[in-house]
This record gives sequence, C-alpha cells and structure tokens, in this order.
Amino acid sequence: MSSNPGFSGRSKTSSISVLGQHGPIHTKWDSEASIHSSVTPIDKVVVPQAMPLSRWSGSAWKRVFDVLCVVCSLPLTVPVFLLAGLAVRITSRGPVLFRQQRMGWHGRPFTILKFRTMPVRRSASAKRPSVTTSINQRFTPVGPFLRRWKLDELPQLINVLRGDMSMVGPRPKLADHQTTRLNCRPGITGRATIVFAREEMVLSPLPSCQLDGIYHKVVLPLKHRLDEEYMAKATFTSDMHLIFNSVFRNWEDLELRHLVQMHPEFAAQVRRPVERPIPIPVAMPHQTTELQSEFQAD
Repeated sequence: MSSNPGFSGRSKTSSISVLGQHGPIHTKWDSEASIHSSVTPIDKVVVPQAMPLSRWSGSAWKRVFDVLCVVCSLPLTVPVFLLAGLAVRITSRGPVLFRQQRMGWHGRPFTILKFRTMPVRRSASAKRPSVTTSINQRFTPVGPFLRRWKLDELPQLINVLRGDMSMVGPRPKLADHQTTRLNCRPGITGRATIVFAREEMVLSPLPSCQLDGIYHKVVLPLKHRLDEEYMAKATFTSDMHLIFNSVFRNWEDLELRHLVQMHPEFAAQVRRPVERPIPIPVAMPHQTTELQSEFQAD
C-alpha cells in the first residue's frame, strides 16, 4: 500500500481519485488483504520524504500570526471557555479538561488539551476504542453538543500559546495513528479537518471489528495527503479562509462522500438497508355475535 508506510507486502491494489480543492487526490488500498492488518509503529518503518512546506508554512511570521489570533480572540473565547468548563463540571464528575499524549512537530510528543466529553473511566484497565464514532462511546450530557460545535477543541488555544500547535496545520494524532513525522506544527484546524468534520457520523455504521482496519487503510492516508498537499501550498490568505470556514462551520463534504465509496466493505456497511421484521398474520378465532336490527321487535 503505497500511501501508507505502515503496511507492507505485495498484493493487488485499486486506485481511487478524489476531487479536492487543490486538484485530484489519488489514493490506493489493498483490495485483497484483510482489513485487520496491523500498523507498524513509525519508529520501525522508513518514513518517506515529506513534501516541502510553502514559504508561509515554514516562516516565523506564521508563529506570530498564531499568537496574534489567540490574543485577539480572547474577548470572545474566554466567556465561552468559562461557560463550557462550568457546564462540564456541573453535568459530570471528573476533571474539566481531558489530557492526552499526541505526536507533534518532528515526532515530539506533547499533551493536547480538550474539554472532557466522556465520563471518567471507573477502572484504569478499561480501554476505549482508539477510533471514536457517534455510537461506540458514552458521552457526558453536554459532550455531544461540545463535539458538534467543536467547542471541545477550544482549550487547544493554550497549546498554541505554548508553541505545541498552530492555528492551521495537520491534526495531531495518537502515536498508533501517526505514520509519518510532521515537518510543521500540528493545527487546531486544517484541510483534512474541514473535509472530515462529520467523520464520527460516517464511521458509525461500521462494525467495531472493521473500524480500525478501514480507518488505517482508507481514512488516515487520505487525511495525510490532504494536509500535506495543503501545507505545501498554504498562504496567509488560505489559512484565514480555513479559519473562517471552521468558525462558521462551512464543512466540505464532497471528498467525504467519495470516501464512503472508496472501500467496498465500507460502502456495503453504509448502504446496507435496515432489516425490518416481516409481520406474520395470526389466525384469530371467529366469534359470532348476534346482531339485532333496529327494526326488530322487542
């Protein structure tokens, strides 16, 4: 599988072209291999050479732009931050912020911050699925609302001030999901974020046994390609355009609809009609009743 270095071996492949904003995006998947294929950690594979960054993406001015965006947005974001944090605290037990290790610039891990949208696990041994859908997790009372409006990502403005993240860039991933080293800071929003904004709803029809395989073989390579091609051509104007679309929820679902058709097993699960039970007629004993005519004499 050429688009994902985590897979090895030779087999028959199929090619799909997805129409994107910056031209066609070609991706491949192995049509005969099992979707349960494991992903080799990034430290054990030969990482391909990433596409060079644009002058804007690799400049110090982008860092200045990130800090100014956070500082200028404080009058609006601080009240929302306080209200969201209060809602999380009142409606569920546990910490307000969710902390998790993600892979950052040049493979350096950092702690990402989010508003907690799931209940705290009662047992430390209990594990949640690594790929979240809208039906395979339990959420707090305000969790779905925060996720729908992307308000759970608001604490990542602190990550931007720390220098761990940028306003626009590839989304930081878990170590198991990171197949290449980032040559730039990960971002709060990005090209793949706009396209995969409703990812949890699209993946929800898939059985849990197939979820990880399809995510690694179909979703991750396309996300990586979208972000890499965008960062190679990004400008100040294009970053502002992505931030505007993220704030006003102007998602681009064209590529996501094509994604549903990329993998045969994915499409089969999404398009499978809901089976309804066939009603079986039940024979009821016939009861004869004597009817009296209104003209019948008493």
